[in-house]
Amino acid sequence: MPETIWVRSSHSEVAGNACVEVAAAYDSDVAAIRDSKSPETVIYVKRNALAEFISSVAHRTLQTPPATSR
Repeated sequence: MPETIWVRSSHSEVAGNACVEVAAAYDSDVAAIRDSKSPETVIYVKRNALAEFISSVAHRTLQTPPATSR
């Protein structure tokens, strides 16, 4: 099994201990996300969903769902 290669944002802290890391296999439609401060906890998401999320944040088009009353 190939080693997982985690990638950090170029905007990460110089010390590298406060950032989000992403890894994705070329032959999979799933990406893995983790916090560098807690690398044992990994969240798996569909790559296209992650790409849409990143794009919406970058273009400031991310919309929050309406609040629900309880």
